[in-house]
Amino acid sequence: MQIEIDQHSGFCFGVTRAIGKAEEELQTEGTLFCLGDIVHNGRECERLQKMGLKTINHEQLHAISHAKVLLRAHGEPPSTYETAEKNSIEIIDATCPVVLHLQKRIKTEYETGTPGRQIVIFGERGHAEVLGLVGQTEGHAIVIETLQEAETLDFSHDICLYSQTTKPLDEFRLLVAYIEQHMLPGARFTSYDTICRQVANQIPHIREFATRHDAVLFVCGKKSSNGRVLFSECRRVRARSFLIESPQEIDFSWFDGCQSVGICGATSTPRWLMEECKSYIEAQVTK
Repeated sequence: MQIEIDQHSGFCFGVTRAIGKAEEELQTEGTLFCLGDIVHNGRECERLQKMGLKTINHEQLHAISHAKVLLRAHGEPPSTYETAEKNSIEIIDATCPVVLHLQKRIKTEYETGTPGRQIVIFGERGHAEVLGLVGQTEGHAIVIETLQEAETLDFSHDICLYSQTTKPLDEFRLLVAYIEQHMLPGARFTSYDTICRQVANQIPHIREFATRHDAVLFVCGKKSSNGRVLFSECRRVRARSFLIESPQEIDFSWFDGCQSVGICGATSTPRWLMEECKSYIEAQVTK
């Protein structure tokens, strides 16, 4: 049985950059706080915790002072920076440049745009990146998760649409078309495709990769929204696709009759974990 690891799966630039900043700081300081999980992958978080990374939440951020805190790639709202300044906290800012640019665009739109227009963000409510984006508008932005939710918009007033960087491109385009069709005379609609292409390009690639194998192991943390999207694409083209967080979750009956197995993952999946899964299968098969 052949086993192939997808060469295009694994950390995106933003995650790689954040983890690099954490490792660099830990090598010199030995300890570092991180606001939220640095990446939505439990195994990678465990690895960094052993190096001295301590994950905290926003409530705990208010309780510490005179410390160093890393902001992960997802980004944070302005209130987080205000808390840090108030508590004499040194920020190690690992916000993904793509997300940071989007935050600035939304902030500028909110501060200088036409009064009364609706700033709409296509994204997942409660997701760290979306919270950071909404924060640029002092909480006034409207978040919609599905095409159906677009029905609640006021099409008689201007609408300015942005997207969470990790949303599927085809869903965003459907949303744009829907809003365009429903805008009323006198109201202006502008949309900005703010989806990260490194993430968006993964969808057609993951489909093609899955078709090449009899079974697919998708290695991903359960918290990863990007992982849920990509895994669903695997399942569309290869029913025998299985989501796992670690090699120990593998059921070898999944591979009955298989000549090839593909291993892939999300932008939050470390390469070493996919390699570990491959080695685990090879060790069991050769027994």
